[in-house]
Amino acid sequence: MNTKENILLTALRLFARDGFEAVSVSQIAGELGMVKSALYKHYKNKRDIFDSITERMDEMDSERAKAYEMPEGDMEKIVDAYKTLPLDQIRLYSKAQFQHWTQEEFPSLFRKMLTLEQFRSKEMSELYQKHLTSSPVTYMKEIFMGMVGDEAQAEQLALEFYGPIFLLYSLYDVAENKETVTALLDTHVERFSENLRALEDCTISQRGDKA
Repeated sequence: MNTKENILLTALRLFARDGFEAVSVSQIAGELGMVKSALYKHYKNKRDIFDSITERMDEMDSERAKAYEMPEGDMEKIVDAYKTLPLDQIRLYSKAQFQHWTQEEFPSLFRKMLTLEQFRSKEMSELYQKHLTSSPVTYMKEIFMGMVGDEAQAEQLALEFYGPIFLLYSLYDVAENKETVTALLDTHVERFSENLRALEDCTISQRGDKA
C-alpha cells in the first residue's frame, strides 16, 4: 500500500470510529506517525482526503460491476440488458455486494462512517442514501422491471429483496459468529431467486396466453 492509500485508509478508520467532524488532520498525521506538512504533500486538507475516499468508493463500485459483467449505461439500456441477464449472475453479484460492504475493510468502514454521520450532515445523509438505501432499492427496481414488466410489482420485489440484506449488514456488524449471518444472506438470496424464477415462468406463461 502506498502512502496516499495508507492516508485514506487511516483517515477512514478514524472517521468511522469518531465521526468526520471530530477528526483533525493532526490526528490523522499522528496516527500515521508523520507530521502534518508531510501529509499535506499528498492531500490539501481533510476535505481533500474525504473527497478522495468517496471517489475511491465510486471506482470500487464500477470495478465490481465490470468484474461481474453487470449492465451499465442509462437506465433504459440497463433494463433491456436485464431482460436477458441470467438470474444466477444477479445472485452472485448480490452476494459479492454483501461481502463488499461487510468483509472488505475500506467499504465496511465507509458504511460505518455514513451510518454514524447520516443525521449530522445533509451531505452524509445523501451519500448514505446513494450507497446504502434509496439508490440500491431504485437500482433493484429497474432490474426487476426488466424481468416482470410491471412497475408496482418491480418496486415491491426490490423492497422484498433488499430489505433483508440491509438488515443483515447490522446483524453482521455485531455477530460473534459472522459466518452464520453470511449463511442467512445465502439462504435469502437463494430462496428469493427460486421465487423469482417461478414468477418469471408465470409472467411468460401469461404473456403467451395473451398472445
